[in-house]
Order: sequence, then structure tokens, then C-alpha cells
Amino acid sequence: MDVPSWQDTSYGSKVRVARWLVEVVGEGNLFTKTAMREAFPGVAQIDRRMRDLREAGWVIDTNREDPSLNSNEHRFVAEGEPVWLPGRGKAKPNSTLTATQRSEAMRADSYLCRSCGVGSGESFGSGPGTAQLEIARRQVKLADGSTETQLVTECNRCRVGNRGSEADLMELLRRVDTLGPVERKALAQWMEADQRTYSILEKLWGMYRSLPSDARGAVKQTVCGESQ
Repeated sequence: MDVPSWQDTSYGSKVRVARWLVEVVGEGNLFTKTAMREAFPGVAQIDRRMRDLREAGWVIDTNREDPSLNSNEHRFVAEGEPVWLPGRGKAKPNSTLTATQRSEAMRADSYLCRSCGVGSGESFGSGPGTAQLEIARRQVKLADGSTETQLVTECNRCRVGNRGSEADLMELLRRVDTLGPVERKALAQWMEADQRTYSILEKLWGMYRSLPSDARGAVKQTVCGESQ
């Protein structure tokens, strides 16, 4: 079957906007809502047809996922299923989370991003914008070797960076088995508290690593000189 042109009006608007993204915008590039509407004059709900592509695996970022974008901009990140082929690109069963599923997943994650620990509405500490929490689907390789999709809370920044990643439970458990009794006890305490506690030594190391080169050299000379 020939690939249709985005200008072929015999196809539906969902197919046409998908082809427009591929042919005109190109993966990795920005486009605006205004430009999209101008490309499809008189087509009702073209914004919704573009959003529908996400259910078929198309990755289209807004300023929620990429804070560098303004409210009128989108980034076409990756092409998904070829929605112009018969039977392709239809919404998958249970592809949309219910409000209850979202609420339960966020509650289980203590309403924090599980990658960086930021809470909803909190500042990232650097750069503009505040955190917005979303539920992501993560592939998890289980201890028996099988793989399943699980839900995890992530902020808009981490969700972009972690897209397509897979968690390897088997590898994590293998590394846990290499820990000595003291290390294992410390890890268990962090897990119980769902928070890592840092020793004074770890805090000093973090402060040292954040210093400029000349300042690190002065600290190193003092500490290493005293230890000799």
C-alpha cells in the first residue's frame, strides 16, 4: 500500500496530521498549533486528532514534558504506529488510565517523582518552571525473567529522559545479594523510610564535588596533607 500524502483529503484528519508531522515537521523538530491549524484550514478538531496519535505510540511533547517549549509549541519526538494502514493505530484496550488508577499510583509513590524526588508544583532548583507529576508506564524485567508494564510517578522532566527505559529487577536483586550485613541493614532502613539518609562524610563529599577546580585543589591539599 502506498503511503498517503498529508494533502490527500480522501483520508481522515488523524491520518493526514500524522503524515504532516512526518513529511513537513520531521522527528525532533518543533511545530506550533498555529502552523498546524493553518495547514488544515476548515478541519474541525485538528488539535484533538493530533493528540489521538499518542494512543498509537506517537510521541509529541508539550511544555508539560519539555519546559523549554512555550504553550503554543510542540515537539514531534518520535513516530508511532502507521495509522494510515488498515487496522493500525486504533486505541488499545486500557490504554487510558482511569482517575482511580492515577490516584492509586501517585499515592503508592508518595506523590513524588520516583526518579528525582521532586513534588508537584515544586521548583526544580535550576531553570524555569515547576514540576508537574504524571503517571508513566515502565517496562520491568522481573526476577523470573519475564517482563511486565508497571506504573510509576515521574515529573515532566524525568519522563522525557526516561522514555523507553526498562527497569531490571533481576539485576537489582543480584547486586543486593552482594551486600554485606551492615550495607544491607542500611539499605533496609532507607527502604522502610522511603528516604535515603546521608552521613556527614557523604555530605562533605557532595560539597567537595560541587566546588570549582581551584577550590577542590585547596581542600584536597589540606585533607590529603593531614592524612599523610
